[in-house]
Amino acid sequence: MDLLELSQNIKRLRLSQNMTVESLAQNSGFSKGFISRLENFRITPSLKALQNVAAALGVAITDLFQKDMEKPLYTLSKLDEGQELIRDDNFEYGMHYHVLAHQQIDRKLNPLLVEYRKGKLERDFLMHDSDEFFVLLEGELNFYISDNDTCESMEANDTLYLTANVPHRVSLVPGCDYAKALIIYENSRKL
Repeated sequence: MDLLELSQNIKRLRLSQNMTVESLAQNSGFSKGFISRLENFRITPSLKALQNVAAALGVAITDLFQKDMEKPLYTLSKLDEGQELIRDDNFEYGMHYHVLAHQQIDRKLNPLLVEYRKGKLERDFLMHDSDEFFVLLEGELNFYISDNDTCESMEANDTLYLTANVPHRVSLVPGCDYAKALIIYENSRKL
């Protein structure tokens, strides 16, 4: 395999996981510029750099060198094996994201495990262009929909289905220091 194919494989793996250049850069410890140059065959990466990129993509370094990358029929993993995702100053908000099934090439869904703790900042409303399925696994949360007046109090085992483009935010219920949720987005959502 030549370096051009290697660069294309890295980009293909990133895109198949619906991961942005910025996310791959943050998770691998490199700059966006480095990842962009790597994917566009503008630099020759070291073995150490390739190990970091492979780890950030959640694949073995040997997977970067496969000639024919086929979509696997399935991937088996555990909830605690998710690839940590750093985005939107999530630590300031007390949130930790873990991408699940990140090894599945061309997946249609983006499952995330999200942990909530008290943060320095309170997250503002956000919305995205895909439906969302939310399962609260542990703790208690207030799930605000559209505005601060529409609030659903959730406890472990509660679920919520939210359609695309609806403003929403969550916060820990007073007295609760930790919560964990499983969130599933359609693949149009960029991680």
